Amino acid sequence: MTKTALPAGLARHGDLLVPLAVIAMVVMMVIPLPPVVLDLLLAFNLTIALVVLLVTMFTTEPLQFSIFPSLLLITTLFRLALNVSSTRLILLHGYAGQIIQQFGQFVVGGNALVGLIVFLILVVIQFVVITKGAERVAEVAARFTLDAMPGKQMSIDADLNAGLLSEDQARQRRREVEREADFYGAMDGASKFVKGDAIAGLIITVINFLGGIAIGVLQRGMPFADASSTYSLLTVGDGLVSQIPALLISTATGITVTRAASEASMGRDLVGQLLSQPKVMQVASMLLFGFGLVPGLPRLPFFVLGALSLALARSLRRAAAQATQFDADQKRLDELDAFRKPEAALSLLHLDPLEIELGYALVPLAERDGGDLPERISVIRRQLAMELGMVVPPIRILDNIQLQPNTYVIRLRGVTVARGQVYLDRYLGMNPGNDDPGIEGLPTREPAFGLPALWLAKESKERAELAGLTVVDPPSVLATHLTEVIKAHAGELLGRQEVQALLDALKTRLPAVVEELVPGLMTLGEVQKVLQNLLRESISIRDLGTILETLADLARGTKDTDILTEQVRQSLSRMISSAAVGESETLHVVTLAPGLEESIMAAVRRTDTGVTLAMEPELHRRILTSLAQETDKISERGRTPVVLCSPLVRLYFRRLTERVARRLTILSYNELDPDLTVEAVGVVSA
Repeated sequence: MTKTALPAGLARHGDLLVPLAVIAMVVMMVIPLPPVVLDLLLAFNLTIALVVLLVTMFTTEPLQFSIFPSLLLITTLFRLALNVSSTRLILLHGYAGQIIQQFGQFVVGGNALVGLIVFLILVVIQFVVITKGAERVAEVAARFTLDAMPGKQMSIDADLNAGLLSEDQARQRRREVEREADFYGAMDGASKFVKGDAIAGLIITVINFLGGIAIGVLQRGMPFADASSTYSLLTVGDGLVSQIPALLISTATGITVTRAASEASMGRDLVGQLLSQPKVMQVASMLLFGFGLVPGLPRLPFFVLGALSLALARSLRRAAAQATQFDADQKRLDELDAFRKPEAALSLLHLDPLEIELGYALVPLAERDGGDLPERISVIRRQLAMELGMVVPPIRILDNIQLQPNTYVIRLRGVTVARGQVYLDRYLGMNPGNDDPGIEGLPTREPAFGLPALWLAKESKERAELAGLTVVDPPSVLATHLTEVIKAHAGELLGRQEVQALLDALKTRLPAVVEELVPGLMTLGEVQKVLQNLLRESISIRDLGTILETLADLARGTKDTDILTEQVRQSLSRMISSAAVGESETLHVVTLAPGLEESIMAAVRRTDTGVTLAMEPELHRRILTSLAQETDKISERGRTPVVLCSPLVRLYFRRLTERVARRLTILSYNELDPDLTVEAVGVVSA
């Protein structure tokens, strides 16, 4: 709540004025007051009630008037003290000042019976309607606030732990929650004061009326009619003077406990929300005109109100249209201003690590209802996390109307790395043999591995499966292609931030290994290069603990990431051998001729920027030709070709062939499991 500056006198003596005023209220019940003083205090009571009512209507949240429960007790005590003082004057002198006298004569026209009825109606309104409702609302609000307090405290703690709040902000939020609970608890009890005040006012009125008649007749010798007239008017005047401020305070109590937190005063909220729908006022005007046409009802009031409602509806429509146009213009201006700022271009620099763009015919694959591509991508990310040991970044799915309808494109940081075609109304059939299966379809190439295939009609699916074809549904084709693209570019997807995340996760289990290596022996970038080298050859980095321990043992001797990568591969020999042999018991390999290994080592040139191969183009061509011939022999047998060479040559032979045989597995002798059976089926020579 914002604090308001007070005058110097009130700020200096405010803490003394309130206690003295409360003591004076108690003294008023004992010491008689002159009628003039009573008039002044009655006027002050009415003023205080009006001020309290207005304050409750202009506050936007209950805690802005947190003193209200205590103020409710003080105002109730003040009214009761005034009732005691006015009762004393009425019974002793038959006169209690000008205010009570005028309320008894002018307000009710001098008719005591009418005044009594008006007084009883006010009591019923206050006691039965306002007080009882406010009491119930205060009770429920206090209960709900106390029940919600633990949840609010937990929410504040969660925001604090997430870094959304500072310590001071969290402390302030907790204090506000506590104050809110205290306020509604106090209001639950303070509402009982209003109820008791209404009952006390009714009892005091009966005492004034009966006691006044008895004193007038028995002590003053007044006729019964005169005594009834005099004391009834004074009693009714006193009751009205007391009940009107009490009614105002009761109304303020109801407003306080029924209002939720808002950003504006009650009047602004009421007008803004009540008149927020021009259509409502238009329907109301039509109904009012309809009532005016009913025979027997006065037409003038309904027609006047109907015309006013219709005019208000039109005015609201114009205002809404102007506000909408203003908001649209302001939004365009804000967008234009934001676009003109230099910072606006920063958002254009962002590139998603992976994107899939779909032609419009493939958009159903990504739709929430019926499209399973997002779910398949989630499965792919989990699968690659288990297989490669890295977390694949989120993959963004976009539609691109510039593509062919059945075409999709896979982009790596904005650059196209793969594309393919998928027909949602067909199945992809791949023939593992070379014989013509005799089934009609659209000839194509399987996008992931480039195998010859056919796009088959749905009715040909069963016949194709009986003919021995491998039949795959369209989403699986795209998912398989995406998986292979991610595997082929896994090294490029592993950035420093991703490596740091892997190290942070490992640090919870193996803190000694991580703390010894980074940053003491190797930088984050050097560790990243080693892991990228492994991923480029589809070596899983899931056993990150072994990788880091190997680097920690060898990093003191060399900083060459290529040499460190080869040493790490040897530490992972069991895993590498297992992945190469697959389900077979024997590893079928192609070896390098000794002379070829010597030629490769002779072509190695070490420079300040790294290692290069200075090999003659003709020799390079003959090596690739011989390699293709030998690996094709293994592929024709239905086995995956593997090249085996010495540890010193493996890295350089890999660089020599990676552009034309990226998926070729090249191992060194030191990377083989001792228990593995190896069979050499060919030799690569120049």
